[in-house]
Amino acid sequence: MRPLAAPPSMAEQVYQEILSEIATGRLPERTRLIQDDLARDLGVSRQPVQQALLLLRNHGFVRDARGRGLEVAPLDIAFVRDLYEIRAANEGLACSLAAARGAGEAARHGPELIKEGRTAERNYSVPDLINADVNFHTFLYRISGNRLIHEATQPYWIHLRRLMGEVLRRDETPRRIWDQHEEILDAVIRGDSLKAEELARLHITKTAGVFIARLEQQRTNGDEVRSSPRS
Repeated sequence: MRPLAAPPSMAEQVYQEILSEIATGRLPERTRLIQDDLARDLGVSRQPVQQALLLLRNHGFVRDARGRGLEVAPLDIAFVRDLYEIRAANEGLACSLAAARGAGEAARHGPELIKEGRTAERNYSVPDLINADVNFHTFLYRISGNRLIHEATQPYWIHLRRLMGEVLRRDETPRRIWDQHEEILDAVIRGDSLKAEELARLHITKTAGVFIARLEQQRTNGDEVRSSPRS
């Protein structure tokens, strides 16, 4: 018998909500996080908020603010670069194997995922775009036939969601991203492993190059400090 998963605790729900606000840009970097305000807005007591913020700090999403309290942590350029390099390698391997082993499944189920992404693109819903992006890439991991690809990437998805939100809002149009996804899927369906790998790596490295260059320029110019709480 499969053990039943416990429902998420209140602290876990608060964690996911604050993380979603950070990923979608509603809580920009350096925004000061005030426990009482968060508890009021979320309709919960201070205890689960405190627990969620501690976990978010442990994961690098928030940090100690000057004076007292916490604020949304700025993105670390070295970490972003490292993450994209690992992701490019994983994506390339996943798509190459998917073309070799999962072309039929890609043809059966892939177009529906593209449709999901195009719908989010038309509505320009950043949360829906992030979810559609995650669904598309995890589908490719699954049909690659290599379970370790997904397991190796899983710990980083919480950070990738934030990066996806930043990219969608600033550097890449959703249409361009989903055009690239469609090209990757077409190569997988054709069983063209070399092309699928090439397109997948290019998809990640091109986005990384633009995004990291913008972050470096931001840091050179000096960050704007944001202190408004979530409202």
